[in-house]
Amino acid sequence: MKINSVTPAVLVALLASGAAAYAASESAKPRPTAAAASGPARAAASPPGPARLPGWSGDRNAYFGDLHVHTQLSFDAYIFNVRRTPDDAYRFARGETIGHAGGYDVRLQGGQLDFVAVTDHSEYMGAIREAADPNSPLSKLAFSQGLFSPDPQQIQTAFNRMVDAFEHGTTPVEFNDPAIRSRAWREVQDAAARNNMPGRFTTLVGYEYTSAPEGRNLHRNVIFRTANVPALPFSSTMSNNPEDLWSAMDGWRAKGVEALAIPHNANGSDGLMFDSVRLKGQPMDRAYAELRARNEPLTEITQIKGTSETHPSLSPNDEWSNFEIMESYIGRDKRVTRFAGGYVRRALEDGLLVRDKLGVNPFKLGFIGSSDTHNAAPGSVEEPNYFSKVGRRDSTPELRGSAPPKGAMTWDGADPAKAGGRFQSWGASGLAGVWAEENSREAIYAALRRRETFATSGPRIRVRFFGGYDFPANVLQRPDAVGQAYAHGSPMGGDLLPRKGAVPRFLLWALRDPSAGYLQRAQIVKGWIDNGVAKEKVFDVACSDGLKLDTRTWRCPGNGASVDLKTCQPDRFKGDVQLSAEWKDPEFNAKQRAFYYARVLENPSCRWSTWDALRVGSQPNPKLAPTIMERAWSSPIWLEPTA
Repeated sequence: MKINSVTPAVLVALLASGAAAYAASESAKPRPTAAAASGPARAAASPPGPARLPGWSGDRNAYFGDLHVHTQLSFDAYIFNVRRTPDDAYRFARGETIGHAGGYDVRLQGGQLDFVAVTDHSEYMGAIREAADPNSPLSKLAFSQGLFSPDPQQIQTAFNRMVDAFEHGTTPVEFNDPAIRSRAWREVQDAAARNNMPGRFTTLVGYEYTSAPEGRNLHRNVIFRTANVPALPFSSTMSNNPEDLWSAMDGWRAKGVEALAIPHNANGSDGLMFDSVRLKGQPMDRAYAELRARNEPLTEITQIKGTSETHPSLSPNDEWSNFEIMESYIGRDKRVTRFAGGYVRRALEDGLLVRDKLGVNPFKLGFIGSSDTHNAAPGSVEEPNYFSKVGRRDSTPELRGSAPPKGAMTWDGADPAKAGGRFQSWGASGLAGVWAEENSREAIYAALRRRETFATSGPRIRVRFFGGYDFPANVLQRPDAVGQAYAHGSPMGGDLLPRKGAVPRFLLWALRDPSAGYLQRAQIVKGWIDNGVAKEKVFDVACSDGLKLDTRTWRCPGNGASVDLKTCQPDRFKGDVQLSAEWKDPEFNAKQRAFYYARVLENPSCRWSTWDALRVGSQPNPKLAPTIMERAWSSPIWLEPTA
């Protein structure tokens, strides 16, 4: 194992746009690694052609985006008083100012995003907006009365009534009028077409499939490769079983419509999202595993409604597992009781077990983050600039529970545990990162499909992760390090095949967001199967501040970084701009099926709730964590034994 200090010039090449020494064209299907026993497999060079956009790089660039964005076309966003359109969402993502439902203006602080998908709910898309129009037939229905109020408590009542009717099938059929949905769906497509700027800003057409049987979250975002999309989205009003969504996607694909689905908020599924059986209780079979794997190559690991990497009860030996955990159902005050099946790391482990049994891994999932904003505000996940998620309902620090009620400066006479309700457990997260040759629909989608993706909790931390057997000596010091990594290994999202008598090497690079915190440590998370039992372990592999890694415990010493909670000023002299490592698994067993992914942690910084209190001059909520450790996750690399 080596920990490397990469020179700044090399690191910029590695993590900004690449070293420009390797040119490859990738199909949408993940390719086998160069680490197969038969020797390195090199991708063919990309043919020259006029289609390349400015900034194209064969070593691939890091692009940041948000693939989970709601506008006034979503029934809940409109009830939350949100009146911003898909065009407004794209304007916000490009750094422009838009109005918030709370009556103030909002704008990104950290610069524009590279790509965005507006993903309004397919269920009743556009219908609530039409019901608010006094000239619409929907406005005359008794059900429509009382759905529109600026009062936060009445908004919650209206939302609860809508969700209850949706779940019990009592929503008037007029709200599901195909003509209304078609008009709204056309609006989504037209806005994406108007705002797509190849090479500068990419829009992807998408929507949210919003299944929640008995309130257990099975939501997915469906993202299309091109503007070729079905006449109407497949909705959970057609079927709340995701298997039917995947079958519909197969049908689209047979007609030339390519799409993928991205589950989110597995933490709110009460164990259902990544269950060991199918929705109706039937056992998994190979056909099911193939159907799921074909249509869901990714999962959203973090967003405003909590992080779904792992839970402390599932990973008791992971000191950093208790990160932005939300333990309630989505949109209701009901506690989750089953965490297995609801968190991604356990799903990856269960996928290895299913792979051994059926020959196919249904949970071979790459990682992204996204916001799930209902404010038409993609990327609004900056801790100092947080304005939460659901329009007027949580538009002030008092409503979010981060400041005392009614303008008080202290919590005297108020219950800090009850203030804000579920909004206390929401976080300013996350973003999707991809490594792609250029900023275009085709290149971004190809990166998503092959799982060369990473997630962050908000900061634009860049992380690269490769595994292989034949990397040159001191590869991290070479100016063509990325080209060598691609030529001799597999990037995140890919597979490693075994090589007799050889142990793979893993390469990890991470670069801080210059607008955010310094990096404290880089880790590799391993999951494997040992005699039919899933196991996991977290290895620190790179330490900040020149600190020495203890390879007996695989932990870095603490670097002593702190935060001044009176000003939210972090320690400017602790932590690193970049971290890198070349690592071999000291417990490697070529006969064990396994996965590895990278996790990079920042120094502690103020949580959004502390920033809220600082801005309004109040005492912070003593029941809320004052600081967090922002982080990034790479997609996994899977070790696939042949025997």
